[in-house]
Amino acid sequence: MPLAMHFTLNRFAALSLSAFHSCSFLLSLFTICISLCISHNLFSVSLLPHQLISLCTVAEISPQIQSKKQRKMSTVSAMPEAFEKYTDYLNQLNEKRERVVKASRDVTMNSKKVIFQVHRISKHNKDEVLEKAAKDLEAVTDEYMLRLVRELHGSDFWKLRRAYSPAVQEYVEAATLCEFCKTGNLLKLAEINRSLLRLSDPSLEPLQINILDYLLGVGDLTGELMRLAIGRISDGELAYAERICTFVRDIYRKLTLVAPLMDDNSEMKKKMETMLQSVMKIENACFSVHVRGSEFIPILGSSDPNFSFLGVSDMDL
Repeated sequence: MPLAMHFTLNRFAALSLSAFHSCSFLLSLFTICISLCISHNLFSVSLLPHQLISLCTVAEISPQIQSKKQRKMSTVSAMPEAFEKYTDYLNQLNEKRERVVKASRDVTMNSKKVIFQVHRISKHNKDEVLEKAAKDLEAVTDEYMLRLVRELHGSDFWKLRRAYSPAVQEYVEAATLCEFCKTGNLLKLAEINRSLLRLSDPSLEPLQINILDYLLGVGDLTGELMRLAIGRISDGELAYAERICTFVRDIYRKLTLVAPLMDDNSEMKKKMETMLQSVMKIENACFSVHVRGSEFIPILGSSDPNFSFLGVSDMDL
């Protein structure tokens, strides 16, 4: 083979290698030429082995580089569609959160009405007041809790917990207060969740109150029981107030075992402090009545409209 032809092939190889990054068409053409030359033994000895290896490596990786470029372009074109999906999801989540907040507000307000109804209790109208409170609580469950359940079941309701947690705690407080006044026992979490199952669609995941919201609601219950105990003492029902005192003390004793496991929850810490204050208030009230019973019990227990303080008539005072 003439020397000029060897020089031309070597020159062509060097130019094609330098133009690799600028023109993919020439790279493909060069790959074809290299294959033809190798098949016909047209390379001369002057082409060094490392140059031949470089040319073969370039020929092998060129399809990979082209596929990477295509993949990058397809990724860039898919980004707007992906962000549109994210935008739609966040907008729907914010709209759902607003609806959940409104439903939670109604649950909270009407649960407070049930609690106020229970506090109207006295030794003369206990059955009547508790019956009215039970009907109001049932209305809260069937109307307002139903709306909240429909917004949350079948979705990742744990994402919206901060929006509905106060309402659930207030509902637990009202339900447990009614149960205690009727039976003297604490309403369990499983019983509350069982009452909510009938509100959910069987084909979807139902809303279930978690243990944290239940314990926070029970913590609020102790405050309402403290007010109820003070009211019962003023009405002369000392035995009922002592039963409330024992019940609240037991709740506080049991929760002191659970609270250390909830160190990351500041709300539970505050409720534990308030619960201790409620226990102390009830105990002090009951203790004062027992110690100074000769002063309090005749006045609190008297149903005589002409009863006067210290046995002296109002006219003599």
